[in-house]
Amino acid sequence: MTENRGVAARLRHKLVDAPGSAGARTRAARWALVEEAFPDLATMSVLDLGGTVEWWRRAPVRPKEVTVLNLFEPGDSDDPAMVPVTGDACRAREALGAAGAPGSYDVVFSNSLLEHVGGHAQRAALAREVHALAPRHWVQTPYRYFPLEPHWLFPGLQFMPMAARARLAARWPLAHSSPDSREDAMSEVQWTELVGIAELKSYFPGSTIHHERVAGLTKSLVAVGGGAL
Repeated sequence: MTENRGVAARLRHKLVDAPGSAGARTRAARWALVEEAFPDLATMSVLDLGGTVEWWRRAPVRPKEVTVLNLFEPGDSDDPAMVPVTGDACRAREALGAAGAPGSYDVVFSNSLLEHVGGHAQRAALAREVHALAPRHWVQTPYRYFPLEPHWLFPGLQFMPMAARARLAARWPLAHSSPDSREDAMSEVQWTELVGIAELKSYFPGSTIHHERVAGLTKSLVAVGGGAL
């Protein structure tokens, strides 16, 4: 089993993480779009909801200031222009205030968080925080109707009954991470709820909805507010 998981991890790396992989090409295209939407990003104050300090360290464009708010592990930083804050993105203003962080920003970023916050009420709360904290935003989330579920790399997993999803998540070797138990697998699938175009538009009315495509199919959606797109 351990050997099989090692093979699967190498395969996932080749498909998603390695230079030249499909995942790497998607990330490069996404950054090109970010720079098109926010050409003055290097002069901006940025709030990243759900991201990490390390992600911004590796970014091809470094904003003037970055605050990273993450519920579990925002990362560490000794750079005063890059501030990690531990807290709930759906109550971002409260968490930022408690940490003494700024109360407003030029742009809010959120990548692959919306599908993990815990249902419609929490997604609506996250959207309210995004709108309240900056005049511009970039909110990316995987598209529910793309054939390959992106967290587990399994076709149609998002459409299966919950119990079947949990059983598969406990064993499927191409998952982003391997759960320690059946209970953990169930928790992971319960906390992953992909959304469609109508939902994203309802949370971010007036935003431009950009479609990231693979082989002509929409893989991810991005709500861009106040950008140059």
